[in-house]
Amino acid sequence: MQDKVLDSTVGAPATPLKRAVFRSAKASRQGVLERLFAYVFDGLVYPQIWEDPVVDMKAMAIEPGHHVVAITSGGCNVLSYLTADPARITAVDLNQAHLSLLKLKQAAIKHLLAHEDFARFFAGGGSPLNVELYDQLLAHRLDDEARQYWSGERSFANPRIELFAGNFYRHGLLGRFITAAHLAARVYGVNPADIMEARTLDKQRRFFADKLSPLFDQRGIRWLTSSPMSLYGLGIPPAQYTELAEGRHMADVLRERLGKLCCDFPLSENYFARQAFGRSYGDAPETGSTGAALPPYLEAKNWQTLRARIDRVSAHNRSVTDVLAEAEPQSVDRIVLLDAQDWMSDDQLNALWAAATRAAAPGARVIFRTAARQSPLQGRVAKAVLERWSYDAAASKQGTAQDRSAIYGGFHVYELRP
Repeated sequence: MQDKVLDSTVGAPATPLKRAVFRSAKASRQGVLERLFAYVFDGLVYPQIWEDPVVDMKAMAIEPGHHVVAITSGGCNVLSYLTADPARITAVDLNQAHLSLLKLKQAAIKHLLAHEDFARFFAGGGSPLNVELYDQLLAHRLDDEARQYWSGERSFANPRIELFAGNFYRHGLLGRFITAAHLAARVYGVNPADIMEARTLDKQRRFFADKLSPLFDQRGIRWLTSSPMSLYGLGIPPAQYTELAEGRHMADVLRERLGKLCCDFPLSENYFARQAFGRSYGDAPETGSTGAALPPYLEAKNWQTLRARIDRVSAHNRSVTDVLAEAEPQSVDRIVLLDAQDWMSDDQLNALWAAATRAAAPGARVIFRTAARQSPLQGRVAKAVLERWSYDAAASKQGTAQDRSAIYGGFHVYELRP
């Protein structure tokens, strides 16, 4: 039935992304919001994935020989999983821009000459040298779709690859959202980047309590965040906005999640907070420190490991449900769903879990995140399917607490029963 869904704007078959997002009648308020979200999501959203790969790998316990199927997003976590030595990773995404970013990273790992060059591309503040290296070493090694994405001209702008001449992480939907959030805070006399001067957790907590938390009591902030469109920049569709709110005002939910980001982990160890507040993985030059917090795939110690294993990753512009449905039975050991289920109708959830159950190898694990605290499966996925899986409450609770990205309400782990 999904294959017959039409793009309401042009009368043509909808893209896989639109089929995933569209859940309501197009003339309804929710339907309009869904179509606006699909429009803004149809491009680079996440220059950096916003889930913690260290938490993922601990929960999955990847072993040599394992086949991992994972939603790609910015590709950071897919590449970080290589450090755990799986046999192969099938990376899937409905967003072609995210796949093009993953393919660029794959080419860079294979063909750049040193980790210094790779880090300048994806861990630094950008450099014109990145564009030169792309032209000389990478462009001709990309497939046609990825090369066109990075080399082709954008409307009224230079080719996208020139984003890497500056700070790439200020771009994409998420990068622009963070910029807008900084500007909104500055209107009220608060510079979120000032937290980067805090050198202890106690000072981080005081900054949050004194400077950031009061922002969410401001009438203007509460008005802005009362609309689902206010969180499109976080990649949160209307259905997920409702799950995230859990009946509360969104400003209070965001205060809570931002509090975890500020107060639960030292900035020296949390690259999510560094990007959110300092707009960089490293310290600001004026602090006098040269420290940096990085995702595993960017750490120098993992460079040679990634180069040796990079061909184990294959990228596919398909839905995770379709990939699992067509996989050999009992051939997938680990499945990473990110927060995609928050977008799904009951029919889509059931199709996904039927496919996952069929593809799952003995002892397979599924991990995912949710905007709300509770797992969305109980009462929605068919009992006969869900009874094939056991919920690991202890691992889920631990993962939720340890996830440095801090924006999700719940981290969930399921394991196939013997």
